[in-house]
Amino acid sequence: MGGVTERQTSVVVLGGGPGGYEAALVAAAIGGSVTVVDRDGVGGAAVLTDCVPSKALISTAAYVGQVEEASKRGVHLAEGADVDTTLEPELVEVNERILGLAHAQSHDIRERLETVGVTVLDGTGRLTDASTVEVTLASGETRTLTADMILVATGSTPRVLDTMRPDGERILTWKQIWDLQEVPERLVVVGSGVTGAELAQAYLGLGSEVVLVSSRDRVLPGEDADAAELIENVFRAQGMEVLNRSRAASVERTEDGIVCTLQDGRTVTGSHALIAVGSVPQTEGLGLAEAGVELSESGHIVVDRVSRTTARGVYAAGDCTGVLPLASVAAMQGRIAVAHALGDAVAPLQIRGISANIFTEPEIATVGTGLASPAAKEKGSPVEGEPGIRQILMPLATNPRAKMDNLSEGFVKLFAREGSNVLKGGVVVAPRASELIFPIALAVQQRLTVDQVAATITVYPSLSGSITEAARRLHVTVED
Repeated sequence: MGGVTERQTSVVVLGGGPGGYEAALVAAAIGGSVTVVDRDGVGGAAVLTDCVPSKALISTAAYVGQVEEASKRGVHLAEGADVDTTLEPELVEVNERILGLAHAQSHDIRERLETVGVTVLDGTGRLTDASTVEVTLASGETRTLTADMILVATGSTPRVLDTMRPDGERILTWKQIWDLQEVPERLVVVGSGVTGAELAQAYLGLGSEVVLVSSRDRVLPGEDADAAELIENVFRAQGMEVLNRSRAASVERTEDGIVCTLQDGRTVTGSHALIAVGSVPQTEGLGLAEAGVELSESGHIVVDRVSRTTARGVYAAGDCTGVLPLASVAAMQGRIAVAHALGDAVAPLQIRGISANIFTEPEIATVGTGLASPAAKEKGSPVEGEPGIRQILMPLATNPRAKMDNLSEGFVKLFAREGSNVLKGGVVVAPRASELIFPIALAVQQRLTVDQVAATITVYPSLSGSITEAARRLHVTVED
């Protein structure tokens, strides 16, 4: 009697960013026949134009500033040394290196996909129904793919307003800054959210005169109030001009630069403008509505906690879903989606332990479900409308390792529930806060108490010591 041949599950992924390529790797590992359709390059915006390049630019800007720190640590040029310590970034070289890193990362991801048997098609895809994708290849050729599962992971793109349209030369989005030939003499950044704040400080460090136009009372309006206030103070101390409560009405090109007109009639001039007013999902023209996929009013794909859409067999992951605009979340959504579709063990997406980071200097890292709620942050509570939350803030200036590293700005803040003492969230403002947030995220995800965190022995001296110290200070022996 002959053996039974088990039919492979066919998976088509639209978009090769973190949500798409991570899903493809998992699908291939558990036996799926996988095709990734990608238009802009494997790795998506996260690798090619956003996360990887912008953080590399920020790292370069921070390096420029390190020379000035030497004298504060007692290190000086030898007497009579004929050395110019003024560093002047050559932006073309900087951008070439950054884009080289990004393309190398993209190449490595594509090579890994192909090594495990994933087919990568360069082109665009469109759903003709819930199990069929029509692909237009870069060559112009068309193919029709049938699939047991379709994953839409097409990401987002910079939001463009009619009154401040980018021209790629003087008025730019975060996708276009990599073509700049020199450091902008005077950069006007419109938008003080994460992207605006990060890039404003990066170009300030590279030598630009920077004006940050913020429509809100403070920069980073969606973040922890203490952290945002600290960063804004750092910006001003470094020489950045921050215009609060100043909504931009328009940005226009002039003969030798740009002019930004505010709603109250004031004008701000500059050599260049960076428009950082959010992003929009790339969901148009994909045939989603025709395939039965529900979209929100903002154009995001509606998904549940295992990444299912309203169309059977169609899943979605990443920025096109509007769950959380983080590469790490996109990757987890993609992994969950294919595990669910292909029958592997899967747990629904848990946002409780998701950590996020803003790559300013110092960095701001947060974890805790309600930390995404501005109303909760204003109250100093990680969970909106949830009473009984205690908090502690430990300034880094008291930490011995911080003293050694000449760090005076930053803090560790922990939130815990009264009674149970379970850790509910945290904020770290420090160099490499993106690394320091992990133990807090682990504790939040595993529902550890502050006493369990405090009982964990840390290295002395270390910045992480402030985490256990904060936990110790949250310990209570008698209820009020």
